[in-house]
Amino acid sequence: MQRPTPKFFQTLRNVGLSIAAVGASLLAAPVALPAVLLKIAGYLTVAGSVAGTVSQAAVKNETE
Repeated sequence: MQRPTPKFFQTLRNVGLSIAAVGASLLAAPVALPAVLLKIAGYLTVAGSVAGTVSQAAVKNETE
């Protein structure tokens, strides 16, 4: 876990965290939103969080 993260997984982590942020902002919206939109926002939050966490755990395996 101490080794560097590959470029692809850094990009995937950033995309995942962005998706999670969009979902969380929809869930925290001060206006009433349709139930289906809130359900989708919940799924976005979970999927983005999982993608970000898994991507952060990936490390480069530099064999010589």
